[in-house]
This record gives sequence, C-alpha cells and structure tokens, in this order.
Amino acid sequence: MKKLFLLAVLCLFTVVLQAQSPTGASRFTLQGRAVDTAAAPLPSSTVMLLSPKDSSLVNFTRADDKGAFAFKNIKAGSYVLKISFVGLIPYNQVVKSDGEAVVNLGDLKLKPITKELFEVVVKTAKAPLTIKGDTIEYNASSFKVPAGSTVEDLLRKLPGVQVDQDGNIRAQGQEVKKVTVDGKNFFGNDPKQATKNLQAEAITKVQVFNDKTEQAKLTGIDDGKKEKTVNLELKEEFKKGGFGKVTAAGGPASNNVSARAEAKGSYNKFNAKHQFSLVGLGNNTNQQGLSRDDYQDFRGSNAYNSNQNADFGFSGGNYFYFSDSGDEGLGIPVSGRQGVGFSNNAAGGVNYNYDTKPKKWSGSYYYNQTRIELDAERRRDNTLPQNEYKTEENSNQVNFNGNHRVSARYEQEMDSLNSLVFINNSRYGIGDGYLSRLQNLIRSNGATTINATENRSTQRQFATSNSLIYRHKMRSKKGRSFAASATYEVNTNDATLNLNSTNTYSGPITTADRLADIHQDQRNNIIRSEYKASLQFVEPFAKRFTWETFYNFSLRNDEVDRDVFNRSDNAARVDSLSLYYKNNYIYNRLGSSVRYSHKGLNLSVGLAGQRFSLDGQFAPDQTSSRFNQINRVFTTFIPNVGLNYDLKKNRYLYGGYNVSVQIPTSRDLQPVINNSNPLFINVGNPNLLPQLGHNLNIGFNYFNPGSFMNAYIGINGTKYVNQIVYSQETDPQTLVTTITPENLSGGQNMGSYIGFGFPLKKTKATLDLNGGINLGTNPAKINRILNDTKSQNYNVGARLSLTPAEWLTFYGNANYNVTNTQFSINANRDQTFSNTNWGGELTLRLPHSLYINTTMNYRISINEQLNFDQRIPLWNASLYHILGKAKRAEIRLTAIDMLNRNVAVSLNRGVNYTQSETIQTLARYFTIGFTYNMRGVQAKMRREGFY
Repeated sequence: MKKLFLLAVLCLFTVVLQAQSPTGASRFTLQGRAVDTAAAPLPSSTVMLLSPKDSSLVNFTRADDKGAFAFKNIKAGSYVLKISFVGLIPYNQVVKSDGEAVVNLGDLKLKPITKELFEVVVKTAKAPLTIKGDTIEYNASSFKVPAGSTVEDLLRKLPGVQVDQDGNIRAQGQEVKKVTVDGKNFFGNDPKQATKNLQAEAITKVQVFNDKTEQAKLTGIDDGKKEKTVNLELKEEFKKGGFGKVTAAGGPASNNVSARAEAKGSYNKFNAKHQFSLVGLGNNTNQQGLSRDDYQDFRGSNAYNSNQNADFGFSGGNYFYFSDSGDEGLGIPVSGRQGVGFSNNAAGGVNYNYDTKPKKWSGSYYYNQTRIELDAERRRDNTLPQNEYKTEENSNQVNFNGNHRVSARYEQEMDSLNSLVFINNSRYGIGDGYLSRLQNLIRSNGATTINATENRSTQRQFATSNSLIYRHKMRSKKGRSFAASATYEVNTNDATLNLNSTNTYSGPITTADRLADIHQDQRNNIIRSEYKASLQFVEPFAKRFTWETFYNFSLRNDEVDRDVFNRSDNAARVDSLSLYYKNNYIYNRLGSSVRYSHKGLNLSVGLAGQRFSLDGQFAPDQTSSRFNQINRVFTTFIPNVGLNYDLKKNRYLYGGYNVSVQIPTSRDLQPVINNSNPLFINVGNPNLLPQLGHNLNIGFNYFNPGSFMNAYIGINGTKYVNQIVYSQETDPQTLVTTITPENLSGGQNMGSYIGFGFPLKKTKATLDLNGGINLGTNPAKINRILNDTKSQNYNVGARLSLTPAEWLTFYGNANYNVTNTQFSINANRDQTFSNTNWGGELTLRLPHSLYINTTMNYRISINEQLNFDQRIPLWNASLYHILGKAKRAEIRLTAIDMLNRNVAVSLNRGVNYTQSETIQTLARYFTIGFTYNMRGVQAKMRREGFY
C-alpha cells in the first residue's frame, strides 16, 4: 500500500511538471531595474509576472538594494510585468519574448502618487500580492478556489501559507496564533473559528504580519515578542448585507452502522462598527467542531481560560503554575482525540463586536454538547524490580458533556492618558458518564485476577473570571506609565460517583492475592475562589533602557468535601476514603527588570522574589473535633533573561532563560485515597515541595519574501529540581498499584527542531521539510527502587503542495516518528515505538462545474516487543456539482472510509510500562448533501475598477 501511494504521488508530480514544462519550449531571462523619477533605486520593490489572460500570478520576486531584479528560465510567451512600491504608482508593462535569451528592460520609472493621478492608482493597484516589510498582503481574487469554499481553502492556495489536515495554520514558517476579521477578534482567539466558518468569496485581502502579543498591548511594554497574525479584510459588498452558508447531509445505515446525518450553518453581518456572527452544527459523524477552550472542557478538565494578561511581570505574567486540572474530580476520563469512537454532537454560538475609536466592546456565547461512546482494548507490559506482569483491559465508556461559555471584553480610552479594560470569561457545564471495564492481571506463573468495574458519574461545574485593568500614561515623561489590575475567579464542581467492583480468579491464587469487592457511593463538592491584584510601574531611563517593577498578590481559598459510603454496609461512611479540607494560599511576588531596546535588539534581565504560603486543615469530616494541619511556606528567587532580536530582512533570533515554579495541587497535598480504579489507587502527599524548572531556549527564524523560502531552527531544554513525580508501589501478591506523588531531582528534557520550506516552482509547487530530536530522563520510584525512564524521540516530515492550475490541487505529507524507551530497573524491557503516516489530498475540477475531492491517509504503528503491527489505510472521496448561474448551491456525494478500515490506534509508555490501545471508531458510511451560500448585497463602488 505504501509503495503504491508513493508511486501515485510521484506519477502525479511528474505529470504536473511535464504539463507545466513541455518538451522543447524555449526559455528566456527577464531583467530590469526599478527606479523613481529621479533615477534613484527602489530597493525591495515587489515585482510580479502576471498572466495577460486573467491577471493570475505566474512568478514574483523582490528587487535588490540597487532596484535590480531578474526572472530566470521563463517560458516564452506574453506576460504583464507589475512593479509596486509604497507611495508610488504601480508600474505595468506587457512583456513578450521574441526568441532572445535575455530581455533587459533597463530602468523602469515609478511615478509618485498625486491627487490628479488617484484614479489611475485605483485602476492599477490591484495586484496578486504586495510585500511591505514583514507584511504580505494577498489579493484574494487572484487565487481561485471553487464556489462555496471556506477561508481555509483560500489559505491553502496562498504562497508561503500552509494549512494541515486539522486546520492548523503556518505562515512564513511560523505558527499562526490569531486570525482577525477587519482587525477584530472572531469568536475569541481560536483561529479555526474564522477559517472554517467564513466564506472565501467574502474576502478581498489576506494580510499576514507579526503583531504584538496581547500582554504587550495591555501593559504598553514592547517585549519584542511577536505573534504571527492573519487578518481577513472583507469585500465592501459583504459589509452591506448578511452572508452565510447552510449545509445538510444524510446517508443510509450500512454494515451495522446507523444512519448518518449532519447539518451546519453560519450567518454574518459586518460593517465598519459592528460585527455579528452566528454559527451552529449538529451531527452523528464525529465532527465535534469545538473551539480550543471548549475542547478542554470536553476533556473533563476543571481548568478554564484564566486571564493571565492581568498579571504583570516578566515571563508573560505566568509567575507560578497551579496544576489543578481535574483535582478531586470524579468524572470518567475521556479520550481527547477528536474523531475517536462514536459521537453525537451539537454546537452553536453568537459573536458580536462593536468598535469605535474610544470604545471597543466584544462578546460571545457558545454552547456545545457531545455524547461519545468509546470501546477500547488495551494491552500493557508492566515492569517491577523483582518481576513482570501483563495487563489486558477491555472497556466501554459512554459520556455526555455540555458546556455554556460566555465571554465579554470592554475597552475604553477615557482620554489620551488613561485607559480601562474589563474582561470576563464564564462557563457552566454538566456531564455524566458510564464506564464498564474488565481488567485481567496476568502473573508470570500464569495466575490471573479479573477485575470487573462499573462506574456511573455526574458532574456540574461553574467557573467565572473577571478582570479589570487600568493603565495611566504620565505627562511628566514619555514612556513613564503606571498600571493596576484586579481579578476575581471562582470555580465550583459538584460530582458524584457510583462505584461497583468485583473480582474473579484463576490459577494458584492465595487468600493474600485476593481483592475485596467494592460497592460505594462517592460525592465531591469543590469550591475554589481566588482574588488577585497586580501593580506595575515603567520608567524609561537613559536613551535605550527601560526599568519595570511589579508586584503580584493572590489569595486563593479551596474547600473540598468528599464523602464515601459503603452500600454493602448499610451506607456506612468510610472515613479512610472520605475527607474534608480547607486550604488558604497566599502568594506575593515582587520583581524588577531592565530592558534594552535598540535597532531591533530587545534584551531584558530581571529578578523576582516570591513567597508562597499554605495554611490548610483536613479531617475525615467537617464535624470532626480534631483537624490535621498543613502549614507550608516556600520562598524562591526567580531570574529571567529574554532575548528577541530583529536582524532585519525577515530574520529573527530569540531565546531566554527562566525558572518556572509549579505548586503542588490540592489533591497531591492531601492524604486522601482515590479508588475509582480499584487496581490503581491514588494517595496524596502533604510533604510535597514546589517543583522548579530551569528552562533555556534559543531559536532562529528566516523568511525570504522574494523567493518565499523559509527556515527555522531551535533548541530548548529543562532541568528539574524537586520534580513532582508519581512513584508506584505495586503489591507483589494482589498487583494493586498505589500511586503517590513525591519530589525527586535529576529529571531533564532537551529538544531540538528544524524546518525548511521553498518553492519548487513559484505559485505551482512548494516543498516543506521538518525534523526534530527530543531526549528526556524522568525519575520515579518503583517499589521503592529508583527507576530512570530515558526516552529518545526522532521525527522527520515532509509536505508537498501542488497548485499548478486552477483545475488541480494536491497536498501530500509524510511523517516518521520513532521513540526508544529505556527502563533502568530492567534493561530487558526496553521498547521501541515507530509511527509512520502518509497522507494526500487531491481536488480536480471537471467540465460542467463538477469537482472530485479525495483524501488518503495510511497509518503504520509498530512495536516489535509488544508484537504490535497496525497498518490502517483511510480513503475518503466526494463528488460535487456547483448549481445555478450564480453558483450559490452545491450538491455533494461523499464516501467516508471506503475501505472500511478506520480504527484508532496508539502506542504509549509510562514510568514502568508500555501500552498499546485500540479504540473502535466510526468507519465506512455514505452521505448526500446540499449546500446553499447566502450572498451579500451587491453594492458596486462608483469609481471604475474599485470593487
């Protein structure tokens, strides 16, 4: 299968290149020099060759420092040469080769823009792309996509932009952090919401540039860090009326798979001051359509989107880290991989932005619900110092999660010196779950313990975060400023768990090897609240130096009431498993840093002292007469060095050193026993210390806007002190494992990455290559013996993009990843994992507005030690037809997993085990669907050529 796939890709690539370069076609070199009316050179001018037929982009480059440019090996024919430079009228000239090897156009003069020439500028300004410094602006109409395409389809066509199969975007070799519409946020900060829900035909320009981080915008301090940003500029006619898209599809039941159906739609109405958007979906085809934040909620996390931007200071405000995800939660863990298992999904939301110069207001509401069923099979090899054993597990999970999310942001410039920002993020979620699990423990002597567990759980969560940020610029000195912020957060979780566990045995099992059956009801009620405040003062001194000092305060209160009752003992309360505790955390940090900025160099050096105190008490019940106390104080000095260097000509050097502090979670500190999985018991440790991580990184990015070549390379490493690890004690008779957190030093991780991308043929073919190496050592104790788990991970990848003609696009990718894992307690159990993925997507336009789209993914997962070898080809295809003269409608026939081979497979490792996992997943089905595109009001501008 792999060889056939490679052969198909190579054949297609050869055909395309031959189609673009017919045998015997003569070639020539076109050169010239861009100058102004005084014959002064125009360095870095954007120079383009366009097709005279439809003005599509054929080739492009940038002039050198002397204004000179050259196009080599150009096929003989006629072209339109276009030169653009900021502040000057674009230059246009028809160029035709008459057989000469070199066509030298000499000096080409660009005239300055005057009022009298404005009409000429309007008529000639339209160009496929414009390069202004580190900003690239694409004219969307120059890059053809089928009618009804989304912005994601348009981005795939743009030179220098890549979109992977999950919708993640890279531009100029860097990950795109934010997508805005006319400069405004669209459904928060999730780039995919805009690219997947907006129509390509609504976009007139796509701008790619480096933007300041949100932290820099709020504090007013330019830290030199940049976020790659894409801004979508709407056509005027789409600002004057509503536009949107609705789709409905369905298919029959087949192969024991029930009927499939999906529906989704969006509606937008934008103008200069207002943006209004609606989105919605519903399906049973595993298309969850979640935003990044909602996806975290779906995974059962108690964490939510907190407002780190209100926390002043270096390290992006992340002055300490609470790892409280899932603390004391009783929800059943759900696999976070989208498309796994069988799911029914519904989601919908509304987004509104109001923007005037002194006031900006934005708000959104988003609801999503997912019911997912997971049938999993797991095989695990466990290593102990004295022996080995195997675990075989089969489980069935059915989980429902529904989340309401509301966000709001209000920003006002009270005057030229004072500004105020209010930010709110709130969420309310409910969920329930069912888990049936059969675990078989196989000893080396052949004896087995079969544990059957059935859990039913419910969760009800509420979280809200509210921040107010005030900033004042002082008249007395430019750059001098003061800022203050206040935040209130609350997070509640009310959870229940009904637990049933029974055991059967075979082989030579003694009484000591046997486990007790469990029939329990468990309840958890959690309330967390936090008050935070931050102050910041910025003072510029000398010419290129800025001094920043800051103070952070946090008061957090946790209250957890956990009750466990034995149903088999007349609902008697189990004090050994029950717990009530209250914790008060007080955090203070005072720090200062000095920043040097000059000619693109931004260097900061800082030091902060932080004091963290914990005042806690716990008892089996809140009515207990005696509470145990936990009183801890941690004081740490935190250094910070940051480097961001703009080397000009689109070259960037960055790096830094900092110390991260991870505070033990409430769950890890409390000596409570969690037995939701009777074979893996979790117990807290009140003697835990904070974990320190010494982090070092350095990297380099380069992008050539003339050739669209990009390269990046980087190295990062972390060395841990008092690393919080989860050691294990496995009873050699019952094989029940007790997991306890403790502090160990010696853990470290080091990683490197490299990437290189370049056009094989400009606007026609692009190749991107990447690779990386990651090395890690993680200690933990296994039955009180230190085990160092060492891992070595190597990965390489390639992506080929072919867009040779409007009627053909092809995207291919290949990735290979291998991981070697070594266990110091038993070298015989060392493991090697390998994962290989081949993928491709082909779209063909046929006559009569017919299109074919097909994708193929071939996944190979191998672990010889586990005798695991899975090879899964996934082939999808669709045939669709664009209907009507206005091309507003589409009918589509879709076949998913035509080979009926879809299954979710993964290989992973732990501190003393390696595991393979297989999850049954929605396989072959067919649908027929209809799509209708609602267009905006047509409103042509009076000036000719300006629409």
